[in-house]
Amino acid sequence: MPGLIGKKIGMTSIFNASGKNVPCTIIEAGPCVVTQVKTLEKDGYECIQLGFGEKGEKRTSKPMLGHFKKAGVTPRRRLTEFFNFGRELKLGDEVKVEEIFNEGDYVFVVGKSKGKGFQGVVKRHGFGGVGQATHGQHNRLRAPGSVGAASFPARVFKGMRMAGQTGALQVTIENLEVLKVIPEQGLLVVKGAIPGHKGATVVIRK
Repeated sequence: MPGLIGKKIGMTSIFNASGKNVPCTIIEAGPCVVTQVKTLEKDGYECIQLGFGEKGEKRTSKPMLGHFKKAGVTPRRRLTEFFNFGRELKLGDEVKVEEIFNEGDYVFVVGKSKGKGFQGVVKRHGFGGVGQATHGQHNRLRAPGSVGAASFPARVFKGMRMAGQTGALQVTIENLEVLKVIPEQGLLVVKGAIPGHKGATVVIRK
């Protein structure tokens, strides 16, 4: 599926044709440059590798510097592979938002969700807690409750929902409508929310 790499700018809302206020997210989509063209004969499959975001040479490894030099582009922060662009692209070509997306398209956005650190079971898994019926116990309102079994099997089963690290995972939001494409600034306005903090890198696919 064709697409672009972009940066989450933030959320706002716009009025649609019927006067309804619609929440939306603004994404700086591209411009991306072609850093590699993979072929069936050489690589076993066909795809286009795009790069996004400038990166200093001092922060780039020597193998990657050679990779970018071969493509004739400056080092990039993020590389992602895309399929079926429907047109021939060469190394160094620039791909812009208006070439891929149109108003009314439906896209899915892949990003890394906000990290929330170490959280308890109520926030992490939506446990209800015990309300107020604690018979006088304290610090029990958000506790996980019993986690073990009896003398058989005398262990806690794998996968038990417990407290732990929450967020900071790859999340895909599907079927987001493209409300606006602003080619002058390279912006894409999609309906609803997408994963990640402001300034986070996201991948938009058709």
